[in-house]
Amino acid sequence: MDHRFSIKDYYLYLILIALLAVALFIYNPVLGTLGVIAGIISASYAYRTANKFNEILSDQFQSLHKDFEKVTERAIFSMPFPMVVTDRGGVIIWHNSHFATLVEGENLRGNVLQKEIPDLGQQSEEEGEGVRAVENGETVTIGDAPYATYRNIVDYQRSGKADTLCLYYFVDRSDFVDMERLYEDTSNVVMVVEVDNFDEVVDAAPTSKKPLLIAEIDHRINEYFRSKNALVRKFQEDMYLIVMRKMDMEPIVEEKFEILDLIREIDAGNSVNVTLSAGVSREGLAFIDAYKEADTCLDVALGRGGDQVVVRTEDTYAYFGGKSKAVEKRNKVKARVLGIALRQLIEKSPKVFAMGHSNPDMDAIGAAVGVMRAAKNQGKEGYIILKESNPSIEVLLKVMEQEEPDLYKCIISGERAEELLRQDDILILVDNHKPSFTEYPPILERTSNVVVVDHHRRGSEYVNDPVLNYVEPYASSTCELITEMLTYMYDDIELTEFEANALMSGIVVDTKNFTFKAGVRTFEAASALKRAGADMSKVRYFFEDDYDTIVSRAEVVHNARVIFDNIAISRLDGDMPNSVLVSAQAADELLGIHGIKASFVLNKKKDIVHISGRSFGEISVQLILEAMGGGGHLNMAGAQVKSDDIDAVEEQLIQAIEEYLEKGEKEE
Repeated sequence: MDHRFSIKDYYLYLILIALLAVALFIYNPVLGTLGVIAGIISASYAYRTANKFNEILSDQFQSLHKDFEKVTERAIFSMPFPMVVTDRGGVIIWHNSHFATLVEGENLRGNVLQKEIPDLGQQSEEEGEGVRAVENGETVTIGDAPYATYRNIVDYQRSGKADTLCLYYFVDRSDFVDMERLYEDTSNVVMVVEVDNFDEVVDAAPTSKKPLLIAEIDHRINEYFRSKNALVRKFQEDMYLIVMRKMDMEPIVEEKFEILDLIREIDAGNSVNVTLSAGVSREGLAFIDAYKEADTCLDVALGRGGDQVVVRTEDTYAYFGGKSKAVEKRNKVKARVLGIALRQLIEKSPKVFAMGHSNPDMDAIGAAVGVMRAAKNQGKEGYIILKESNPSIEVLLKVMEQEEPDLYKCIISGERAEELLRQDDILILVDNHKPSFTEYPPILERTSNVVVVDHHRRGSEYVNDPVLNYVEPYASSTCELITEMLTYMYDDIELTEFEANALMSGIVVDTKNFTFKAGVRTFEAASALKRAGADMSKVRYFFEDDYDTIVSRAEVVHNARVIFDNIAISRLDGDMPNSVLVSAQAADELLGIHGIKASFVLNKKKDIVHISGRSFGEISVQLILEAMGGGGHLNMAGAQVKSDDIDAVEEQLIQAIEEYLEKGEKEE
């Protein structure tokens, strides 16, 4: 703002004097003449006064400008942080001593700034050479320390040409970063630990050694976590609440929760190995929220079969352990309670819908048939949601159409189910708990009454708030679970011969004719189905293969190659209608080769590569295929990878196997 004065500032006064002089001149010429003379004198005085004031003001401005330049120059040279001035191209024109110390140089004039500080270099070829434009406050690394970078640009004329100077100064943020890191490292993490099989272990121990066994379990858990600076509190006989800092949790994660192995090594007269599961929350949550999250992670760990730890990360779950086979529980109380609860839910629902996974197998369809029997026993409308048939269930559906035409008419598409489904109807998911893997995912949004019955290890994707949840990885099949629930739901389950055969076929296919995961309760379920009229010769008819299937399966086995000494890998070329089934069967047959402990077969259908994995249990195909977005069981798992390049997927699979073997994951 300009505060200097000029004659213009007195125009109003001079005009008034002139008007008065004219008025006086008209009234009295003598007085008018004197008024004109007075006006001229006043104007002259005002002019001289304004010039004198302006000269004084100009001198003050010049003096202030010089003082300001001196202060600015002194301030810049005495700034306690590094500063540097460059031209438009980033060539250093001037720098202070702090900058020279920072980049460990002396006379840096003429050097390019980006060579001294690489983080300031160009990020793309399009921007050309020089120093990139930084956002004020942006953090760059100089040496090993973080610095906030600020830039001021000055445009000016030099030798008649426009030029630009850039002033950079850097503020050390090490203290702030250290404080931020300390805050993160000391943020609290909550863990909930449960001994999976506490009752079974204690019951199996001799009476005289039970107190010693319980004390040993308690001692190992307390000793391990207290050595990690954690607070441990036992709030049930088999459950512990643990609070610790993130910085203390990190070594535990790095050693992959050694407590899992330490607990499993307990030998205090127990004939059953002790295992535990745990859920770990994210850091920085309120204690109540952290406890709820840790408890949810524990549910996931138990749903995956136990003997593992599930850690909640920012957007997913991290799994540790899971190397042991899921142990069959002796207590049938859960099956009875859930069976009665399911019967009550069906009683309250006008209609019952059953849905398996996409491309369903015998276990999914057999379990859905069992659900239809439960609905029929309650006098409810029942529907099976099925997109289309596939070779693995084609024979069963044909027999259903002939022997049970009313049941066959209950099979509807997802779109039709969406039209029929109402909010108070019940939807039962069988042999699957992942919404994206269902036959028709949109229908899950139409009702809140969703029941999950599954025998696969629980993954990170799960149905949101099911009203009833029965996920038991120890079970051989979903058909086993459904059969067991039916026996508790009704005194007489009233299965027809076809329904009994359908449920039996699900057990047979998932146990490989009672050779895999067939426990005591598996045979009890099979016995119940035999009493209901199941005929094994007719069940076998469901699995008969045609000539092309047998030839294709033989080609897969013939073309297999062995990697890592004991893992067979092969692929099924060509998009056959039953290629997924053939791949699974071929993976089973590859296990029959002497020395093979695990097998994988790949098959490409359209733009998806299907992988079938099988093992005897020493190698966890579940953990391997989980790394590729799949899942399943320790000895039987699968994955679907969206890709047009089966070779690339095979390389990805081999890498996943290699990473698994490097981690030393094996059954103990």
